Amino acid sequence: MSTNVVENNVVENSVIESAPGYRAGHTLPLRVEAMRQWRRRRTMVMAVVLGALPLILIAAFAIGGTPGREGGRVTLMDTATASGANFAATCLFVSAGFLLVVPVALFCGDTVASEANWSSLRYLLAAPVPRARLLWSKLAVALAFSLAAMVLLPVVALVTGSIAYGWGSLELPTGGSLPAGDAIPRLALVVAFIFVSQLVTAALAFWLSTKTDAPLGAVGGAVGLTIVGNVLDAVTALGSWREFLPAHWQFAWADALQPQLEWGGMLKGAAVSVTYALVLFALAFRGFGRKDIVS
Repeated sequence: MSTNVVENNVVENSVIESAPGYRAGHTLPLRVEAMRQWRRRRTMVMAVVLGALPLILIAAFAIGGTPGREGGRVTLMDTATASGANFAATCLFVSAGFLLVVPVALFCGDTVASEANWSSLRYLLAAPVPRARLLWSKLAVALAFSLAAMVLLPVVALVTGSIAYGWGSLELPTGGSLPAGDAIPRLALVVAFIFVSQLVTAALAFWLSTKTDAPLGAVGGAVGLTIVGNVLDAVTALGSWREFLPAHWQFAWADALQPQLEWGGMLKGAAVSVTYALVLFALAFRGFGRKDIVS
């Protein structure tokens, strides 16, 4: 262990011992961290981008006309203008593969690295905020903002789609339809699965954020490795090995848009994602606990 690490730990312990009534669990409250992140410009920009996507798609359909059906095969995109529920499902379909990866990587990769980049990390720890508490607070807020981003898109799409195409049943690409009352819980399940499947990206970005002082490096690294996973999943020569890739299950939520709800693919995908995420989160906490903080 380096001299700086020992000195940091001694300072933290001495401050804790000399501060009557000090409670580590009350340092860096979640509401404080949430307000700090909410005021960041990148949070507002991401909210605008996600909120504008449904409007852009509505404009595209208005200009290009109703989606056509090629070769007699019906896809989710073909039913986009059937109802507001269909439009919301289509927005999730076109954004789940990449667009929704960006806010997750951004919120989770910009946590610790941004503090180091601003040279404020050592002052937070000297407050004193225990390292584990610092990471837990930042991780909880980052995941909450990531979930909010995933909820924002379908909510805006459902509202704008209902205005543009009417409120009605969810027409299924496989045939049949779901009443609007049943379609909303199914869409909520889709959002929940997408969030769980993105935990790998979140954990990867968070781990990289504890390793670098460059926020863009953590964000870009997480996005880049996620893209690599998608590329590997497209290599059919890997055969059954692809089932160990989180990207292989990223569209398993399509099973929720069936007349009979299918859980198999989503459960397997969730298990793979959670396993990878737990390992990466553990590495982040372990590595940061031993890291020499100099910025």
